[in-house]
Amino acid sequence: MSEPVSPPPLPVTWRPRRGRVVAYGFAVVIVLGAVVMAVLIAPPFKLPDRVAIVAFACAVAWVLHLLGRVRVEADDEGLTIVNAVRTHRVTWPEVLGVQMVVGDPWPRLDLSDGRTVGAMGIQGSEKERARRATAELRALIKARGEAADH
Repeated sequence: MSEPVSPPPLPVTWRPRRGRVVAYGFAVVIVLGAVVMAVLIAPPFKLPDRVAIVAFACAVAWVLHLLGRVRVEADDEGLTIVNAVRTHRVTWPEVLGVQMVVGDPWPRLDLSDGRTVGAMGIQGSEKERARRATAELRALIKARGEAADH
């Protein structure tokens, strides 16, 4: 078993490294490639076609941005979980626990209302970094949650 982790000082933000680099890197490559293709494409294609090519690339880049912006932010009041499509804001007493089983893509937060929310900002593929972030988050929940030892 790993050694106990103390809660980090607040505010703290956890976000994936590789996922961000890949998402934003591909977004840049796709948009630049579309612009180059729109400029160099054969003459039968008119201006609306060229604009559509760049617009489609921008739409793909927007989806990649949604994947690249994921994060988990902790402050004195609670957690902000920014996932690809949805953002959740919960206070410390609402968070009962966090778990991440080996092989999970990201940890899951158990909330007092019965919901479970995935925290995409901590990526399971970044093995040791994800374990450390989950342990820090668990320590914060224990220190600040409703079930904290006082």
